[in-house]
Amino acid sequence: MIRSPLLIVMCVGYFLVLLDVTVVNVALPAIGGTLDTGPAGLQWVVDGYALALAGLLLVGGTVGDVYGHKQVVLTGLVVFGLASLGCGLAPGVGWLVGARFVQGVGAALLLPGTLAIITDAFPDRTDQARAIGVWAGVGSAALPAGPLLGGLLVDWLGWRAVFFLNVPIVLVAAVVAARLVEARPHTGDRRVDWLGAVLGTALLGTVTYAVIEAGAWLLIVAAVLLAAFVAVESAKADPMLPPKLFRRPTFSVANAAAGIMNLCSLGLLFLVTQYLQTVRHHSALAAGLDLLPLFLPLTVLAPLTGRVAGRIGPRWPMVAGLVVAGAGFALLLTLTAGSSYWALLPALLLWGCGLGVLTPAVVAAAVGAARERSGLASAVNNTARQAGGALGIAAYGAVAGSAADARLFVSGMHVAGLVSVVLFLVAALSTALVRMN
Repeated sequence: MIRSPLLIVMCVGYFLVLLDVTVVNVALPAIGGTLDTGPAGLQWVVDGYALALAGLLLVGGTVGDVYGHKQVVLTGLVVFGLASLGCGLAPGVGWLVGARFVQGVGAALLLPGTLAIITDAFPDRTDQARAIGVWAGVGSAALPAGPLLGGLLVDWLGWRAVFFLNVPIVLVAAVVAARLVEARPHTGDRRVDWLGAVLGTALLGTVTYAVIEAGAWLLIVAAVLLAAFVAVESAKADPMLPPKLFRRPTFSVANAAAGIMNLCSLGLLFLVTQYLQTVRHHSALAAGLDLLPLFLPLTVLAPLTGRVAGRIGPRWPMVAGLVVAGAGFALLLTLTAGSSYWALLPALLLWGCGLGVLTPAVVAAAVGAARERSGLASAVNNTARQAGGALGIAAYGAVAGSAADARLFVSGMHVAGLVSVVLFLVAALSTALVRMN
C-alpha cells in the first residue's frame, strides 16, 4: 500500500507504548541494585509510567480531536523520547520515577492518536480493517517481546539500555511521521476537560501513594478527590468520563472486569518477575524466556476469541477467560522458595490462556454497551485497565514486601494469588448475571 510506511510508523508508536508496560519488569532487580532502592522505589518505577498513562489517556484522545492528531502524536513521540533519555541517565530513583511519569505523559498523547491517524489514512473499509488488524497485532506482540527484549538488554548492556533503545527509534518515527501524516484542522466542537484530567490523575496517584507508602490517612484525601471528580464530570456538558455511561450494567461490569484483570495480572507479574530473579536466581534473560508461556497464548488466542465474541457475544468468553486465568492464579499458591520452573509453568499457561480469551471479550463488551460513543468506550476501557494495573502493582508489592526475604515474599505472593482468585471469580459471577448483546 502507498501509505504503508505511515502504518509502520503508527504501529511503532503503539508498540513502544505497550512495550514499556512490561519491558521494565525484568530490569527491576538490576535497577534496585544500581540505584540502591527497595520494593517501594521499584513499585514507583513501574507505577510512575502507569499512573500518567492511566490518568491522561482519556484526555489524550480529546486533545488530538481538538488540536489535530498529527501535532499531538509528534508531541507524544518527542516527550516519550526525551523522557526515555532521562530514564537512561537517571542518577537516582527519584529522577527515574519522575522521568517515567513524563514518559507516561508522552504515551498518553501518542497512543490514541496512532489509531485515529490510521483510521483517517485508510478511508476504504476493507483497507481500514486490515490496517487496524496490523496495528492490533503489533500491539499484542509487544507483550511477549517486553520481558524477552528487556532480559537481553539487561544481561548484555545493562538496565539503562532498556530506555536508551527508545531514543533512536522515536527519533526516526518522528521524522517519518512529520513527513507522511497529513495535518487536519481541529474540529472545534469539543473541549479538553483539563480539570477532570487533573482530578482523575491526582485521585489515582493519591490512592497509589497511600498503598505503597502505607499512608492510610491519604485515603481521606482520595475520598475528597473522588467526590470532586464525580461532581465536576457530572456538571460538564462534554466530560472526560461521562458518569451516565456507568448507569448501564454491561458497561460497568465490563470495565470493572477490565480493571480487575490488569490489577491482578500486572500485580502478580510484578511479583513473579522478582520471584524468578531474586528468589530463584534466574538471569534477566532467563526470566524473560520463562514468562513467554504467559504472553504467547495471549497473542495467539486474542484474534480467535475476538471472532468468537463477535458471533456469540462477549459474556461467555469473558466468564471462561476469568475462570481459566483464576485457575492459573490458584496454582501459584503451590509455589515455594525452592520450587522448580516446572511447578510455575502450568500456572503461567492457564493464566495466559485465560487472558487470551478474556482481553478481546472485555473490550467488545465495553464498546458494545456504548456503540454510539465507541471511541470513548474503548478509551474508558483502556483507562480502567491501566488504572487497575497501577493499583495492582502498588497493592501486591506492598503485600509481598522485599524479595530478599524469600520465605516472607513467597508467603505474600500466596496472599496476592488468593486475592486474585477471589476477584476473578467474583468478576466471572457478575459477568454471568448480566445480559450482554
